[in-house]
Amino acid sequence: MSAVPPPPPFAAVVVAAGKGLRAGQAIPKQFVRWRGKPVVRHSVEAFLAAGAAPVVVVIPPDGEDRARDCLAGLQGYALVTGGATRRQSVANALERLAGAAPDAVLIHDAARPALSQAVIARLLAALPDHPGAIPVLPVVDSLAEAQGDVMAGSADRERLRRVQTPQAFRFEAILDAHRAWHGAREAGDDAQVLRAAGGSVALVEGDEALAKLTVAEDFMDQGPPVRTGLGFDVHRLAEGEELWLGGVRIPHDKGLAGHSDADVVLHALVDALLGAIGQGDIGTHFPPSDPQWKGAPSSRFVEHAAHLVAEAGMSVGNVDLTVICEAPRIGPWREPMRANIARLLAIAPGAVSVKATTTERLGLTGRGEGIAAQAIATLVAAA
Repeated sequence: MSAVPPPPPFAAVVVAAGKGLRAGQAIPKQFVRWRGKPVVRHSVEAFLAAGAAPVVVVIPPDGEDRARDCLAGLQGYALVTGGATRRQSVANALERLAGAAPDAVLIHDAARPALSQAVIARLLAALPDHPGAIPVLPVVDSLAEAQGDVMAGSADRERLRRVQTPQAFRFEAILDAHRAWHGAREAGDDAQVLRAAGGSVALVEGDEALAKLTVAEDFMDQGPPVRTGLGFDVHRLAEGEELWLGGVRIPHDKGLAGHSDADVVLHALVDALLGAIGQGDIGTHFPPSDPQWKGAPSSRFVEHAAHLVAEAGMSVGNVDLTVICEAPRIGPWREPMRANIARLLAIAPGAVSVKATTTERLGLTGRGEGIAAQAIATLVAAA
């Protein structure tokens, strides 16, 4: 089987120069927080993660300070002032890129923040055969032509598609097309500009998640404000192993056996965090078959889960953990465990509860064969 060739070097343009008046927000919608971060930041982060270099962000004439605040901490982007229309804004960004002359460029509306790596990959894969490619979705409803308030005819939905962004182009082709544009009306998107210059545009599968944020209700529908996850883990006790619980090493005649450091408390916590955001379990992200996790500190797993929680636009409200064992006694180590977990999650120690119980000498924990832990994590929508 032949290897899949790597994607060509590409740049990206994020168009964030509009006023967004229909969104009913106090500031332009591209700078409003959505799912935990400013709308424009979602797309810029997605392109940087995909390897775009550089990412040009097109902003309103008075938007530089606000844009830099929204993109604080990111590297590899540049700001360009937009024009009077969307097409002119894109043209400004393309001219900024002309000196670098990337092989390809993806042009995206910031108002579509849920940009997946899969869509980016499909677009780039189409460019060797076409100078342009756009993501599309089928039309599922029947369509009617209107004449005032009266139906004047119908349209064949099988031949129609809903168009999204980002749209991908060979850079020189789309730059030349914009420079040659002399349309009587402004183009609805960059694919129209390329077609007007004679270029073909491939259609690739889009993504329903790439819906455009348009009205105030779009900013209200960000999922439930509170989510809860449940985690459970158990490991057997074995001689010659270290005992780690809650990220604290505890002196004991036996330790927990496992591929990593076998910290049942942190493993249960990770599953609770992942469960609250619908991201599977610890084995999905850190399979025990992968040698890189052999002996790894479970704090790395917690930090990864906390990062995914933040990406989902949530923050940790509180966590409640129960350690189930006959020995050792957990009481002397409860406060160090609470402090360590609070540090890993960047929350106050008061938001972390660590309790212990026994099974009255019943079962594997009662016989001293292992230690179990359960965790509940409550997440709240990030402000």
